[in-house]
Amino acid sequence: MTEAAANIGVVGLAVMGSNLARNLASREGNTVAIFNRTYAKTEELLTEHPEAGFVPARDYAEFAASLQKPRTAIIMVKAGGPTDAVIEDLISVFEPGDIIVDGGNALFTDTIRREKRVRETGINFVGMGVSGGEEGALNGPSLMPGGSDESWTTLGPILRSIAAIAEGEPCVTHVGHDGAGHFVKMVHNGIEYADMQLIAEAYDLIRRGTGKSPAEIADIFAAWNEGELQSYLIEITAEVLRQTDAPTGRPLVDVILDQAGAKGTGGWTVQTAIDLGVPVSGIAEAVFARSLSSHPEQRAVSQNLPGPRGEIAVDDADAFVEQVRLALYASKIVAYSQGFDEIRAGAAQYDWSIDLGKVASIWRGGCIIRAQFLNRITEAYDEQATLPVLLTAPYFVDALERAQSAWREIVRVAATSGIPSPAFSSSLSYYDGLRADRLPAALIQGQRDFFGAHTYKRVDRDGTFHTQWSGDRTEIEAVDTH
Repeated sequence: MTEAAANIGVVGLAVMGSNLARNLASREGNTVAIFNRTYAKTEELLTEHPEAGFVPARDYAEFAASLQKPRTAIIMVKAGGPTDAVIEDLISVFEPGDIIVDGGNALFTDTIRREKRVRETGINFVGMGVSGGEEGALNGPSLMPGGSDESWTTLGPILRSIAAIAEGEPCVTHVGHDGAGHFVKMVHNGIEYADMQLIAEAYDLIRRGTGKSPAEIADIFAAWNEGELQSYLIEITAEVLRQTDAPTGRPLVDVILDQAGAKGTGGWTVQTAIDLGVPVSGIAEAVFARSLSSHPEQRAVSQNLPGPRGEIAVDDADAFVEQVRLALYASKIVAYSQGFDEIRAGAAQYDWSIDLGKVASIWRGGCIIRAQFLNRITEAYDEQATLPVLLTAPYFVDALERAQSAWREIVRVAATSGIPSPAFSSSLSYYDGLRADRLPAALIQGQRDFFGAHTYKRVDRDGTFHTQWSGDRTEIEAVDTH
């Protein structure tokens, strides 16, 4: 009989799984059981890292026998069918009270379905967002587990031992029940899309406007990383822009094909926001910008469409760079505000108790969107947990006041010069939409009533109304069909 020596197990030993297993094994008090469908992968990890003291298994029965009760296993396999298959295999060897954790990038509705299925067996199921990539998995990720309170009692100490540390606190919290963890990770990734698109637009404007080389722009981003824009993405942007392509001697950014890939989480964020009725226009434009970049056949036949050719006349390069910086910061505030709006709406829809300030705090380390900026978000929610719009917090109001003229000027310059800046411009439009005392939606509702009898409400009295457009056009009271 295999001795139950391990307090945690990992199933799936590709790079992310292997690195997470190594991270777990490196922390005091953890003994890690490992299993991979192909045993050769298990042997490879054992050979390369004997110091980890891994407990290997050749099949699921042996894996289960090597785990102390309540057995706890983290699945690190491809999302979708492979995850479902592993869950069923673990159910066959686990017992009530044991814990199965899915650490992949699963769609949160799949996690809700899986949690319900596994709960029927008496086993706990946890959907856990893991951010930070391969490096984070090895050295300290940001972790977003959902699941039951019972599972958190066992998992909490283990996850705190491996999470990144920011300002003395581990970057992990019990986000909420069933799919809450994967929902928050999904929105995290959506914000990441927006952040990356905004940075790319800032780079493009600076290069076109000042004529600076990528290496010179790298120095600008490095300087920005010393101030309020300090973040992992700003830091690595400088590194990417400094890189020279060895075969050609050109900047690497100039030889990379301008077609951005995507793995789906940004699209999920937008689709879910639409279902929830939450505007996430900055995130959506970032997703669509990647889609546009990936249609070279359309771009090729559109090269000669009329319009400005993307040239900017800049008199003061330093002043222009500062305008871009302020526009980037203001647009970044909008992207995060929209993301947290979606988390709040998701929590209400699915009956999750999600602490928004705590979510911001666990994103300060380990994850891709880690940034100094997140401290301000944590403080905003600490001061007012029910803050209805993040960008109305005093700190962000001041920041947006400082950025106003620069933000508007950069959007104007981009538009008149024919330079695409969808994330900058949509963020400003969203901001002005929030500020507007009256929107043209009144006309839209009138149109909807005209062609579909969808009814409308009035500003001067209560009730729901319909104009008899095809008749004598008198107004009658009606049943609300909004």
